[in-house]
Amino acid sequence: MLKLNLPPFDINVRKTNGKLAVFDRLRRKFVALTPEEWVRQHFVNYLIAEKGYPQALMANEIQINLNNQRKRCDSVVYNRELLPLVIVEYKSPDVDITQAVFDQIVRYNIVLKVNYLIVTNGLSHYCCKMNYLAQTFDYLPDIPLYSEL
Repeated sequence: MLKLNLPPFDINVRKTNGKLAVFDRLRRKFVALTPEEWVRQHFVNYLIAEKGYPQALMANEIQINLNNQRKRCDSVVYNRELLPLVIVEYKSPDVDITQAVFDQIVRYNIVLKVNYLIVTNGLSHYCCKMNYLAQTFDYLPDIPLYSEL
């Protein structure tokens, strides 16, 4: 897999029926190893190991209902009261982070109303802090520590 702009870690990969699978520590099971999943596993590890995000307050593939359609947020981080705080959207390293990617995560936020949106393709990472009063958002220079959220 491609080298990412994230710290390396001891990722648990196995081959089953000729296909690679990676252990998802949040879902506690092996899942198909795709380029997007490679990014997800590295970024989740980064948030936990480098940014102090509690693993117990994170979840992958969270289903939401948006305009009578089922959608899935790639990752959601919760506060200590178990309210959604951050949505993370992952893309494959070969996918550029475009306005369409931000539009997708903003649509998900119509339902969850989180304070932070993060988009990454493993090479570039963007974090926005929502300002609901002013109906704007600010790009942050770095991914905040969990204690700063």
